[in-house]
Amino acid sequence: MSRSLYAIKGNDAVKAFVRAGGIEKTGKGDHVNIKMPNGMIVTIPGNKELKIGLLKSAIRKAGLTEEQFLDLL
Repeated sequence: MSRSLYAIKGNDAVKAFVRAGGIEKTGKGDHVNIKMPNGMIVTIPGNKELKIGLLKSAIRKAGLTEEQFLDLL
């Protein structure tokens, strides 16, 4: 079974980053800021499907691998 980073909604990504130890904070509009344990702040738009580049960048910034992120979903 191969899972992919496509068609992941912002709210689901936020939940995964929080499970990885992030602290959720509000951002502007529907954006959510998550402060990760490594000190980095990841900003995710809340309601819509995420573009692949944005999601991969956020995963790297959070200090996770794509596999770790998918396991947290």
